[in-house]
Amino acid sequence: MHPLFKTEADLPPVIPVFPLAGALLLPRGQLPLNIFEPRYLAMIDDVLKGPRLIGMIQPEDEENETMPRLFQVGCVGRLTQFAETNDGRYLIQLTGISRFKVLAEETVTTAYRQCRITAEPFAIDFTPRAGEEEVDRKSLIDTLRAYLAVNRFQVDWNDIHEASNEALVNALSMMSPFGRREKQALLEASCLRERAEILVAITQIELAKSGDGSDTPLQ
Repeated sequence: MHPLFKTEADLPPVIPVFPLAGALLLPRGQLPLNIFEPRYLAMIDDVLKGPRLIGMIQPEDEENETMPRLFQVGCVGRLTQFAETNDGRYLIQLTGISRFKVLAEETVTTAYRQCRITAEPFAIDFTPRAGEEEVDRKSLIDTLRAYLAVNRFQVDWNDIHEASNEALVNALSMMSPFGRREKQALLEASCLRERAEILVAITQIELAKSGDGSDTPLQ
């Protein structure tokens, strides 16, 4: 955890938000982003002048592409890598700090949206590796192995076996190819154990749909 952000009280009350469907950021996770829209290029320019915080949040719908309705829970990330391309895009990386709840959307003059937030309901996010001992690691890895086999993906199993439970659960949740509502369920899980259980359940449902879920029944 970054030393500037040890508790929920260390976060500012208002942050810029980046609505992006299917993008999941979790505490201590790392999310690369390719920024090209003018309003978000301006957002990054402004963010670089301060504590470099951005709230990743999913649109609940995309009926209004300019101002879609937002889910009420997102994750604050700190901009930890930055590069500019020759065609004017920004390649950045956010490192997750804590989830937040939207209290209200601010009326602003910026082209990008800003929200008043609280991280108080997610105080557990400021404690690294909280609840790791409750995660059923075997079930998680068995389900991952089945999913990889069905989809013919290759992974570095040494990295997986060496990863902590928190790093493994959160990384797999962030990289999962599921839809926005599944991603939102993973984000809003009350604890690491619940997130792992949701991830296993969603993955096993996908395996069942493929007709290859016989070795990983729902539990």
